[in-house]
Amino acid sequence: MKAFLAVNHFLKSEKFDELHSHIIESARKMGIEMELKTNQELLFCDEKPDFVLFWDKDINTARLLEKRDIQVFNSASSIALCDDKAKTYLALKDFVPQPETIIAPLSFFEADYSEFVHLATKKLGLPLVFKECFGSFGEQVHLCKTESEILSHINGKPFLLQEFIKSSEGEDIRIEIVGGKCVAAMKRTNKNDFRSNITNGGSAVPYTPTTDEIRLAQNACKRLGLTFGGVDILKGGYVCEVNSNAHIINLLGVTGIDVMPMIFETIIDELL
Repeated sequence: MKAFLAVNHFLKSEKFDELHSHIIESARKMGIEMELKTNQELLFCDEKPDFVLFWDKDINTARLLEKRDIQVFNSASSIALCDDKAKTYLALKDFVPQPETIIAPLSFFEADYSEFVHLATKKLGLPLVFKECFGSFGEQVHLCKTESEILSHINGKPFLLQEFIKSSEGEDIRIEIVGGKCVAAMKRTNKNDFRSNITNGGSAVPYTPTTDEIRLAQNACKRLGLTFGGVDILKGGYVCEVNSNAHIINLLGVTGIDVMPMIFETIIDELL
């Protein structure tokens, strides 16, 4: 079986190199001949593999591959829903519990959002969480205590404002779902930041999720059409975020569980 690993042409670091090497080696052990291709290279590639493992967020390139009748995992539509926090919220609204959220209205140029911010703070209270709609590793996510602080983060990019779940400050659960099953989980804690991300200085330990937590993660992934995904759950049973290509090396380091063979097994089953 021949496959491509799709990565971003412009995003290079030792951390990503380690991840990509691990994925390709896992594929080799599963009898899959996998070749790394950047999103730029894929635009000019006429070769048609059996599938593409799309470890990037270039949704247009993923859609182009699907137009060429190439199976992409996760699908372009699922990646699009997960990449945009506003789209994630809307897709999951009234389906799984989430912190109360208000998506900022669209403006076509830099605008004065002070009226919107005032109305949102009256509804959500302070402090609240400011999130740009696009971003990873907890970046562009801020805990704001005043309206002025919220306004200082607005920079013309799409954003949303979200209820702050105080009981889950600096703490969450990451559950990895593959093929509709919970295959690994960890509890992340950060004593110095309200964001629990390991990248922001947090730590993690293996975790055994409850039946309700597993069902919550399964339902979120199913709703978003994910073959595999990492679901972040806050205390109180709120889905905070869903990742279409969560950083599995951290999960492996914490739990000792390598989810890549399970991902490849699920992909092979879907292709057969």
